[in-house]
Amino acid sequence: MERVQGIGGYFVRAKDPEALTAWYRDSLGLDADEHGLWHPVAGPTVFAAFEAGTDYFGRPEQQVMLNFRVSDLEAMLAQLRAAGAEVAAETQEMAGVGRFGWVTDPEGNRIELWQQA
Repeated sequence: MERVQGIGGYFVRAKDPEALTAWYRDSLGLDADEHGLWHPVAGPTVFAAFEAGTDYFGRPEQQVMLNFRVSDLEAMLAQLRAAGAEVAAETQEMAGVGRFGWVTDPEGNRIELWQQA
């Protein structure tokens, strides 16, 4: 059986694509080139389906949630707060998995940030 090799891209609709791209670059350090090509640090990727009624993604109409691995969750959340981003007050820890925090991008998409255990 042929298998996928990894995530090839993540595409999001935006009212202002240039501004949203700039936010991801300036707020999260996602340094994609002019074609959107980004070379992330190698590491694990989680693929998981959630119940349709979950509130974990934020707004009920948000069908998917992007999760970024970070090396220092507290530093990233502080950086985002200092930049005026909408950062969730709570964080979550899962034994053996790591710590999680959330930010909402300027288009209203909730993003999860994950510091591995």
